Amino acid sequence: MSVMLTPPVALLAYIGLVALLFGFGRLLAPAGRPSAAQSSLYAGGEVAATSKAAPGYRRFFIVALFFAVLHLGALVLATAGLAGGAALGPALWTALLLYLGGLALALIILLLS
Repeated sequence: MSVMLTPPVALLAYIGLVALLFGFGRLLAPAGRPSAAQSSLYAGGEVAATSKAAPGYRRFFIVALFFAVLHLGALVLATAGLAGGAALGPALWTALLLYLGGLALALIILLLS
């Protein structure tokens, strides 16, 4: 009985069971008659439009740029002190403050656009 529960044997048993159920369902199903309505486009109770949709990605790219700028800023700030292993010097603090100012400016521009 334990051989029946091994994954390869169980997989083969399930494949056989599915094949039997599929064949039984095909015997019970009525013969199909193709029609024009079956091959037409249909969506939500209405006939679907056949013209191409041209979605605008401008808002998506603004949000993606916002996401990238903020996460890169967080990465720079999180790893700022790991460079030398020492305390942050005045030059590094100045660079970080300039970087944070640029992030703030980018954030304002993205929010106003």
